[in-house]
Amino acid sequence: AAVGRSASALSRGAARFPRGASAIRAAAAKPDIISPEAPLKVLIAGGGVGGMVAAKAIRDFGGDRVDVEVLERVRDFRLFGGPIQLASNALQTIKTIDPELFNKIEAKATFTGNRQCGIKDGIRTEWYAKFDLLTPAESRGMPPTCVVARPDLQQIFLDELGPIVKTGNGVVSYERDGVQGVTCTMQDGSKVRGDVLIGADGIWSAVRASMYGEPAVRGPGATAKYSGYSVFAGECYCDPPDRPYTGYKVYIGPGQYFVISDIGGGQMQWYAFVALEEGFVPPTDELSYVKGRFTEWSEEIHFVLDATKIEEVEQRDLYDRKPMVTRSWTDGPVTLLGDAIHAMMPNLGQGGCQAMEDGHILAQELSKVRLRSEVPNALRRYWGRRLVRSATVQGLSRFASDIIIRGFDTPCKVTFDPFRLENFNYAGIVTRMLQPVLPIFFWIQFNYLYSGWQNNPILPDGFPERVVPGAADEA
Repeated sequence: AAVGRSASALSRGAARFPRGASAIRAAAAKPDIISPEAPLKVLIAGGGVGGMVAAKAIRDFGGDRVDVEVLERVRDFRLFGGPIQLASNALQTIKTIDPELFNKIEAKATFTGNRQCGIKDGIRTEWYAKFDLLTPAESRGMPPTCVVARPDLQQIFLDELGPIVKTGNGVVSYERDGVQGVTCTMQDGSKVRGDVLIGADGIWSAVRASMYGEPAVRGPGATAKYSGYSVFAGECYCDPPDRPYTGYKVYIGPGQYFVISDIGGGQMQWYAFVALEEGFVPPTDELSYVKGRFTEWSEEIHFVLDATKIEEVEQRDLYDRKPMVTRSWTDGPVTLLGDAIHAMMPNLGQGGCQAMEDGHILAQELSKVRLRSEVPNALRRYWGRRLVRSATVQGLSRFASDIIIRGFDTPCKVTFDPFRLENFNYAGIVTRMLQPVLPIFFWIQFNYLYSGWQNNPILPDGFPERVVPGAADEA
C-alpha cells in the first residue's frame, strides 16, 4: 500500500456534510437540564483517531442524553502516514470503552510488542539495547503493542459511528453563545450550533486558532515549532530473516537513525529520521536520498530500502509543541484534544495513543454532566486529569528524539583479532557508557506509559479552578 494512496472507499458509512447549507436557524433556548428530549449536543471538529474515539466513547457513555456529530473537513478519508501503532495503553483504553470494538481492531492488528524489540548499532548491526514491551503489559493484563493499517482502523470507526460522521466541511472558527453553547462557522459558510465543541482537528487546529487567537498554519506566531527533524517514511513487501521473532528495531548512528517495523500482510514499514533544515527538498527522489544518507549502514536497512519502490516513500517535516502547563485547555464549552493541544514527536508511538486517552477521559467527565451549565467545569476536570500525563509523554518523546539523533553515535568498541579501537571519540564512549543504563530507563518509561492510562486525578482538588455557572469562565 503506497503511502499517500487514496482510500476513498473509506468514506462509506460517513454522511456527506450538506454543502451550501443555509445559516443556522434560530433555535429556541434549550433547557438547562439534559434529557433524551433535549440531549447534549456535542460537536467534534476532526475525524482522526482521537476524534473518532471521543465520539464513540461520548455516545456510548451518554446514551440517549447526548447527540454527537463529527465534523471532518476532507470528503474522502485517505491513507496518510502509513499504519498506526497502538501501544498497550491505547488498546486498553479501547477495550474499556467497548470490548467488541477492541475485538474488531484486534482482528486487523499485527502484534509487535510480543516479539523482541530494541536498538541496534546502525553500522555493525549488533544489538545495543533491547526493550521489553510485553512484561509491563502482561503484568497489568493488557494486550501487547500492535500496528493497524490506517484504512482498516478508520473503516472500523466509520462502521461504528455511521452517519454521525459528516465529511467534506470542516470547522474554521467558533463563537461562544453567551454563557452556554457554541456556534461553529464551517468551510462553506454555514453555521452549526452545539452545547460542546471539541477541537480534535490536528496540529494546525482551526479550533485552537480560534480559541487562542493564533495562526492555524505554519509561520510567524504559530505555537507548533519545527522540531529540527524531517522523517522519510516508506513501506515495502519483503521478508527479513528475523521477522518471525522481531517486531521493532531502531538503528542508531551519527546524526540520524532508522526504524524498521513489521506491519503485517508481508509488509515492513521503515522511517529515516534526519536532522535537516525546515522545508529541505532532496536533490534526488526521496528513496535515492535516503539510500545515500545511509550508505555505510547496516545491510538490514538496505534490505528494506532495496525492496521499496520510489513512489512508496514520502518526506514530512516534524513539528511539536512545548507542554502547555500554564495555559487553559478550555474556553467555556470548548476544549481541545490530541495534536491540537499536545502535539508530540513520534519516537514513542504515543501521539495517537494519547489522543485516545483524551477521548476516553472527556467522555467520562461529560457523562457526569446533568445540566448544560455544568459543561465548562466538566471540561476543566478533563484538562486537570490529562495535563500531567500528556505533558510528561510530550517531554519523553522530545527527549527520545534529541538523545537518539544528537546524543547517540556508533558505540566505541575494542576488537582483539586484530587489536583495534573503533570510534573512540567522546560521542562513541558516551554511547557505550549509556548501554547498561538504557534497559533501566526503558523499564521505567514503559511501566509509566502502561500504568497511567486511567488518568486518575493527581493534581490538587482545586486545580483547575472551577467556574461559577453564568459567570465569565475563560481561563
